[in-house]
Amino acid sequence: MAEHSEHSEHIVSPLVYMAIFSALARYAERRTRLVIVCAIFWLAIMLALTLSDYQTRQPRTSRFIPPAIYHA
Repeated sequence: MAEHSEHSEHIVSPLVYMAIFSALARYAERRTRLVIVCAIFWLAIMLALTLSDYQTRQPRTSRFIPPAIYHA
């Protein structure tokens, strides 16, 4: 049972921070909301670029062979 409380701490604390942040953002000024929307949009762009890079990489058959051999 102690294992679950350790791991749930890593899940609950970010959720609490997100709830507080969204509650504060709800009543913020327009400029603050614009900054938040831009930040979320930028995060979405970065995630999309990261995932597209991850999907286009060739799988390595062995972790002991350096990647330069595959592309030679």
